[in-house]
Amino acid sequence: MDRRPNIILIMTDEMRGDCMGFAGHPDVKTPYLDSLASKGIYFPNAYSSCPTCVPARAVLHTGLSQRNAGRVGYEDRVDWNYECTMAGELTKAGYYTQCVGKMHVHPLRNYLGFNNVILHDGYLHEYRYPNVEYSENQLIADDYFYWLKDTKGISADVCNTGLDCNGWVARPWMYDEMSHPTNWAVTQSIDFLRRRDPRKPFFLMTSFVRPHAPFDAPQYYFDLYRNKELRKPFKGDWNDEDLIKQIGHRYNATTGPLDPDLIKEMQIGYYACITHIDHQIGRLIQALVEHKLMDNTVIIFTSDHGEMLGDHNYIQKARPYQGSIHIPMFISGPEELLGRKYGINESLVELRDVMPTFIDIVGETIPESLDGRSMLKNIDRSYIHGEHLYDFEQKSHQFIITKKDKYVWYSQTGEEQYFNLEKDPHEYHNGINDLEYKERIDLLRSILISELKDSEEGYSDGEKLIVGCKTKPSLSNAIMK
Repeated sequence: MDRRPNIILIMTDEMRGDCMGFAGHPDVKTPYLDSLASKGIYFPNAYSSCPTCVPARAVLHTGLSQRNAGRVGYEDRVDWNYECTMAGELTKAGYYTQCVGKMHVHPLRNYLGFNNVILHDGYLHEYRYPNVEYSENQLIADDYFYWLKDTKGISADVCNTGLDCNGWVARPWMYDEMSHPTNWAVTQSIDFLRRRDPRKPFFLMTSFVRPHAPFDAPQYYFDLYRNKELRKPFKGDWNDEDLIKQIGHRYNATTGPLDPDLIKEMQIGYYACITHIDHQIGRLIQALVEHKLMDNTVIIFTSDHGEMLGDHNYIQKARPYQGSIHIPMFISGPEELLGRKYGINESLVELRDVMPTFIDIVGETIPESLDGRSMLKNIDRSYIHGEHLYDFEQKSHQFIITKKDKYVWYSQTGEEQYFNLEKDPHEYHNGINDLEYKERIDLLRSILISELKDSEEGYSDGEKLIVGCKTKPSLSNAIMK
């Protein structure tokens, strides 16, 4: 029997890095995540370099930077043809590889090296339009939607609550709790434990769609937060107050709502989804205990990106601010499997580091082509270059983040921002014009100039940043793979 450790990747969608009790959040309750994190290595400086679903997951599955993966913005229906993938490498190493839940790749049934995928991507507009071919239609290709209609009736859908998948409106789930996508993902994961080959080690990716909107946890979880005084969203001296006045009544705008009652409802719904996920992770832990797997299993928990949740008047992701780019990250398991003592690791880490960490755990050689590094080793990375193509309000941006500060450049306008995260972790003050930071800003800007020197878009000539270059969400190296 192969006694190499089992590996589980538990992944959420759009979960902020500060939204765990273990991370010090004053309101969110996550007892099972806190328990796992306390028996592992916690990374408080974890980020998503391209913070929306498609590019972030490309980075995760390939171990590459967003530039080398070729995804620098959100774009559906571009084939994923990567030769070296996280699941593919573990499959080649002799692991049985199973994904349950969200993949968000193209085509929808692209397995990316997994032996099997039980799919639920959440509501994707692009795959529901009338001109989508039958095999790519979500209601056919997505296992959860197929199951829901088979179980509840042909008209059953997650949008029957009236909530949008990118909006701030919140209300409880309308069907029974066990039919919620969060419960379903754990039910399918537990069933995998039942039917796996016990002679082989496994890699299980349990990938939740929540707390991504719609904010529709079961009623119990809304009630947990209903009568609490919640921390208000962070506001800075640089926020665009005119923008929220213009679009703050739109349910799916890039700003949050104007109405303070609706802001609190949004927070309640979001936090409810997180605690709901946490309790279902508790179900998964209990199943692992019953199968006597915990002593030989390593778990990584993370998210693809965060959620602004009203900070600086914004919602959703894709922004260069902490609510959007800061993600949860910890590795949990027996110390003898991790090769290190439990505690906090201050290394600057990113989603690209998950794949090489898994390869390191199973004792295989990490491919030299990867940009990521094993988080079981000391990572001396001094900065992360991030970006996102963002069409709304000319907000396509590039950023350089370190452990202590951040420089932001908007490629279409030339606007710059600087945040001293040591003194100002919530980004209240844009210090771009402060003389005390001039030398530091010049250094970070020079790093970005160097990072973008050979960019396909022409953002830099090696000496300066060039404003107004034509942007593209998918670079030629992604399209041609």
